[in-house]
Amino acid sequence: MAKNLVIVESPTKAKTLSKFLGRNYKVMASIGHLRDLPKSKFGVDIEDNFEPQYINVRGKAKIINEIKKEASKADNVFLASDPDREGEAIAWHLAYLLDLSLEDKNRVVFNEITKEAVLDAMKHPRKIDLNLVDAQQARRVLDRIVGYELSPILWKKVKSGLSAGRVQSVALKLIIDRENEIKAFIPEEYWSIIMEAKVDKQDFSAAYYGKYAKDKLVEVKISNEKEADTIIKSLEKEYEVIDKNVSKRKRNPYQPFTTSTLQQEAAKRLYFTTSKTMSVAQQLYEGINVGGGSVGLITYMRTDSTRLSSSIIGESLAYIKENFGAKYASPGRSYSKKKSNSQDAHEAVRVSSINRTPQSIEKYLTKDQFKLYRLIWERTLQSQMKASEYLSTRYDIKNADHIFRANGSIIVFDGFTKVWSINDQTIELPDMEIGDKFSHEKIEKNQHFTKPKARYTEASLVKELEKNGIGRPSTYSSIIRSLLSRNYVNFEQKSLLPTEVGFKVNDLLQEYFEEVINKKFTADLENKLDSIEEDEIEWKVLISQFYDKFKPNLDNALKANKDEFAIKDKAINEKCPLCGNQLLEKSGRNGKFIGCSNFPECKYTRSIVKSLGIKCPKDGGDIIEKVSKRGKVFYGCSNYPKCDWASWDKPTGEICEKCGDLMVHRKNRNTDAVLCNNPECETNK
Repeated sequence: MAKNLVIVESPTKAKTLSKFLGRNYKVMASIGHLRDLPKSKFGVDIEDNFEPQYINVRGKAKIINEIKKEASKADNVFLASDPDREGEAIAWHLAYLLDLSLEDKNRVVFNEITKEAVLDAMKHPRKIDLNLVDAQQARRVLDRIVGYELSPILWKKVKSGLSAGRVQSVALKLIIDRENEIKAFIPEEYWSIIMEAKVDKQDFSAAYYGKYAKDKLVEVKISNEKEADTIIKSLEKEYEVIDKNVSKRKRNPYQPFTTSTLQQEAAKRLYFTTSKTMSVAQQLYEGINVGGGSVGLITYMRTDSTRLSSSIIGESLAYIKENFGAKYASPGRSYSKKKSNSQDAHEAVRVSSINRTPQSIEKYLTKDQFKLYRLIWERTLQSQMKASEYLSTRYDIKNADHIFRANGSIIVFDGFTKVWSINDQTIELPDMEIGDKFSHEKIEKNQHFTKPKARYTEASLVKELEKNGIGRPSTYSSIIRSLLSRNYVNFEQKSLLPTEVGFKVNDLLQEYFEEVINKKFTADLENKLDSIEEDEIEWKVLISQFYDKFKPNLDNALKANKDEFAIKDKAINEKCPLCGNQLLEKSGRNGKFIGCSNFPECKYTRSIVKSLGIKCPKDGGDIIEKVSKRGKVFYGCSNYPKCDWASWDKPTGEICEKCGDLMVHRKNRNTDAVLCNNPECETNK
């Protein structure tokens, strides 16, 4: 019989730990929280100083009884839930259910699920950190208060079935503010003039820059074609180099991943959603059998820290020297400087062993696991490499009283970019000196228009949330998922586009709750949650301070009789085929649809089909716009499920000459290109 019981959250984690600990240990999984606030009622006693009314989670009775039974037989019980606030709270609730003393040293934490780390952690159990628990309780109660007290107002004044979130509402405002900026943006015309020349048989180009005024070079903006033509007409045949600047520059490697930077890079490089990134990272953390048994491949993926341990630094430096040469190895960087508002309890997101290369374990991983593991492995390794070095050259070139400028850059040492690819392009210029003269081969003018800021993508929204201290990186995935699932925003070409419902909800929140649902207040609240963790403020005091501001806003919203925020169904010129009543255009979780005005007595509905006027390459059906369960727009054949043609990218209507599939308009971080929808097609290579 096992003398020791170890309790973790997930079955995968339990399986991995069982192999490390041996026969004297039994490892069980709670499968998340076993106690929580009830779903069917408010669950917070405001009159009794905001006391939370926890209950056993419905459906968990069997697991609770099994854990209690094993705990009663064990000599020791260890609580090994995740090393963060949520994990600490799970351990605290387990201690309550098992009647364990909070003075017992039974809390075990490890940042990576490797045999060495787990065995070391088992030797150093500690007490449950009640400050961490209180910080989690404060967040949970704050979110419950906002969710349960705000949602009925949304039902009454906007649309039934809606819900509100404390941090989610601030994220929604960011998205809508950006959309309003885009709508209000007035493009301004401007022109560029490019001079192309050849010196010493080397082609290069220079862009029109400006003029000298009082011996000072001033940049000149060309506002229209007439101005561009005037400049071009005044140009003489001969150009002269009047200034040359050559400088050696360095680009340092990137810091190791935090949760947010991992989500951002996975979105930009792998096109993963934030939720997909966290799901795959969880799998890599909890353990995968890579031939010699199950092992955690990365450290804990919920962290604000960039710190690296001395062991991974040493291992990385040895790998770099052996595989690339000593000249690529840095002196070793720990990245241990704690940034403002960061939770530095554990390390950055890194691989557990740099010697476990992506290629060596690829056969044991799914495609998504391999892609994310490779990203984390490369980021870990490059952080210990030397900076890349390049020569930057700039020429100022005079013609009449006009100045053209040519900029070039040549890599002289690739450094960390040998592992971590970046977008810097080599632009070679001919070797010229001040006083050198030449003639142009071509002059070209181009019209441009200023563009508004881009809509938020998942990656850029995560970056903005972190920059403003809104929420925590571990919550960003759930924030975005909530906005999508509630139909407050949709995906359009990988960007987050607010819906009519989102606009109305935001309008109401800004009318009545602007004081407590804004960037500054939410970020300040986040800092106070950190202060609870540091034992600088009592958690119920924070809840009380929040509620004192929130309650008057709530009362004002309840008293108001305005119906300006209501989403009203629009009648269409058609009768219901089932009951003969008026059909309406309605808004639902996955966008607009047609439904009967006699609902719920009549449940007739149908989707609104948006045809692109393009025929399917497989069966000739119409290509139509569709919406996924997550609210993401995609394109598919109208004959589905008989025909399974589909694409996340909007078809152009052109047919690929190589394979016969449709060409699609594909946008990513670097390009806005027309490519074949078939990823295996030679056209894309």
